[in-house]
Amino acid sequence: MSRNIVVETKDRITRIELDRADKKNAITADMYQAMADALQAAERDRDVRVILFHGKPDCFTAGNDLKDFLEKPPSGENSPVFQFLQGISTAAKPLVAAVAGPAVGIGTTMLLHCDFVYASPNARFQMPFVTLGLVPEAASSLLLPMTAGYHRAAELLLLGKPFTAEKALAAGIVTEIVPDAELLDHALEVAAAIAVLPPSSLRMTKALMKTRYASAVVEAMGSEGEKFRAQLGSAEAKEAMQAFFEKRKPDFSKF
Repeated sequence: MSRNIVVETKDRITRIELDRADKKNAITADMYQAMADALQAAERDRDVRVILFHGKPDCFTAGNDLKDFLEKPPSGENSPVFQFLQGISTAAKPLVAAVAGPAVGIGTTMLLHCDFVYASPNARFQMPFVTLGLVPEAASSLLLPMTAGYHRAAELLLLGKPFTAEKALAAGIVTEIVPDAELLDHALEVAAAIAVLPPSSLRMTKALMKTRYASAVVEAMGSEGEKFRAQLGSAEAKEAMQAFFEKRKPDFSKF
């Protein structure tokens, strides 16, 4: 278990907290593995009824730790990041997320698999895959157009610019915007309300809503993963990453 992922199970709720404040909760391979393991354990535990993801009051996650990501690039479906994506996309139990501050990359796309997403007014979302010379993941190329409509999804995915909690709400990524000081308590109240509902009915209802496009999600994640891994070695991605570490604007004019 990564020391930067805190897992607590209490009152039939498993909380998975990102706890790497000094790096804005940037996610390493070890953290992905810890979250994947925690999610799998919660799914197996008959006493757990709901799973809650959250970060700190000022940060959900800055996305992938690029240094760690480049040193340990995902090489296949058994890579920690893909284990985590597989876990959240197929979870039978309800998933709740409380989002404050930056929610970059996976910090936004993972929310498309959650059943309840609460964001504070200070939340800032971003999916900068194209600007990094990469492609979307977590089946976001399928799910975001479904929830937001094609044109809004194109704006968010192709331009990759940060956007507000209000825009995330309009795009169907967020369930409700909650005042900063109330965010985690509100998410816990919702989780507690879920935890006392009939568990089989909950799981079956969730499955009924998702089963119609489950195979499409699997296909999209597979296609995205294949292209993502290929793009990691591309000249475009190398230029984007180098520019990021050198703190300059990338130059794609030669491509």
